[in-house]
Amino acid sequence: MLDFHHRKTESKRPRMRDRGIYLLPNLFTTGALFAGFFAIVQAMNGRFELAAVAIFIAMVLDGLDGRVARMTHTQSAFGAEYDSLSDMVSFGVAPALVIYEFALQGMGKFGWIAAFVYCSGAALRLARFNTQIDTVTDKRFFQGLPSPAAAALVAGFVWVMVEYGIAGHDIRWLAAVIALFGGLTMVSNFRYYSGKEINLRKSVPFFVILLIVLAFILVSTSPPEVLFVVFLLYGLSGYVDALLQRIRHKKSVETAAPLQGGEK
Repeated sequence: MLDFHHRKTESKRPRMRDRGIYLLPNLFTTGALFAGFFAIVQAMNGRFELAAVAIFIAMVLDGLDGRVARMTHTQSAFGAEYDSLSDMVSFGVAPALVIYEFALQGMGKFGWIAAFVYCSGAALRLARFNTQIDTVTDKRFFQGLPSPAAAALVAGFVWVMVEYGIAGHDIRWLAAVIALFGGLTMVSNFRYYSGKEINLRKSVPFFVILLIVLAFILVSTSPPEVLFVVFLLYGLSGYVDALLQRIRHKKSVETAAPLQGGEK
């Protein structure tokens, strides 16, 4: 009887291992937060290459924390809120300050306004995502450019300029366009492929693994250029998708008009 009571009492207590698992995804989130903070510090010290790399590291860690939480069944409201706050620092404040310190601070009011447009766009994007997460019907697409992708676009741009020895002052107007493009596209209604239907546990053909290996090789040959081009194309893909949708809609309307006229 005592042994049964002892086992029953133990079953009510959360095991240390279970509590440790809940800590795991939040460690990735903390790592992403630290990378964002590190990017801000390095930008203030004028070490923009390190700042750009730190933002990319934050993006990788941010992608891992959610997957780890789902794989270990440790999703929680706390984790979701913590992840959102970390994203605001790593993908909102950090990129805005990095590009401002690198190129925009010499433009006066327009410079900090362009940086603020990016920062506020990230905040609005995250707030919209958090409030609509339970009402989204098509999880294959994001509404608006995801904040990690916008941060990667800004970081990739700065990294490429540093790699080629181009001073921020010389391309300040282009930097402002990049910041405004990222900020405004985050709050747009354009669709962006999410990749959420990709199942890592599902078997894939051999050529898919080969393509992944080739992608890693391509990135390793010249990380700044490849990453910047990839995220620039991803940022433009929403505009291309919207244009194609409009063309298809126009064709469907033109096709339906003669049919309706014939019925009359």
